[in-house]
Amino acid sequence: MSLSLAKLQQLKRQAGATPARPPRPAEGNTSGMSLDHLRGLLRVRSRAPAPVERGDRTLPGQEIAPGLFLVEEWLPDAEVPAVLDGTFDRGGPIPKEDLLFFDTETTGLAGGTGTRAFMVGAADWRGAQLRIRQLTIASIAAEVAMLDVLAGWLRPETILCSYNGKCYDAPLLATRYRLARRAHPLAGLRHVDLLYPTRRRYRGVFENCRLATIERQALGIVREDDLPGSEAPAAWLGYIRGGGGGQLRRVISHNRQDVITLSRLVRHLSCGSL
Repeated sequence: MSLSLAKLQQLKRQAGATPARPPRPAEGNTSGMSLDHLRGLLRVRSRAPAPVERGDRTLPGQEIAPGLFLVEEWLPDAEVPAVLDGTFDRGGPIPKEDLLFFDTETTGLAGGTGTRAFMVGAADWRGAQLRIRQLTIASIAAEVAMLDVLAGWLRPETILCSYNGKCYDAPLLATRYRLARRAHPLAGLRHVDLLYPTRRRYRGVFENCRLATIERQALGIVREDDLPGSEAPAAWLGYIRGGGGGQLRRVISHNRQDVITLSRLVRHLSCGSL
């Protein structure tokens, strides 16, 4: 006697040879899935938060507004001529006391509205001295106060001087002023960007034209215990999360040397020697 295929399958199930498979949950219904199973499906890996540096949270300088710290320093620098030759920048004469060297430390290198400057360093010549001023925000709320103080350092005759500032620092600050609903004080000022004349002079001479390379190879400046600029965002974010200030103090030292190097480099390019 022959049995149909359906009858055979029914008899096997009744005998327990092959347990019936439980129905799959309907699409979108995850009540029958464990959290680990869901993570596996989505390939989600739980990540432990990055460790926060503990220790002394003090920052150098004076707190001139809530969360805003100012460091000011004067260095002797008596050998700078009153007017620098600006032909290296394809421009006219540069009165030394109109120059404002500036450099920012930011939360990232991508730019855009999500990137902010948490530190601005500036240097200018006053008589026979180089004045260095640095602003650091210890809270996000202090950003507007920092922007206002920086605007107060600028005059109509100010000549900005940076290294790649035309493409990065100045546009970033313009965005921050706009988001803060402030007028952009850098707009309209002459801007001497030392990256371009440095490239014209040293492209192919050194391995690259990064500021660290130029200061070492052309200016003879060797930094000790310098924190790479790429680590600056993590140092500030760690501090904001309640960590110690050790790494952020190293960023301040790095920024200080950057603006000093700019003052040396502009003389080097203008005079052809130190």
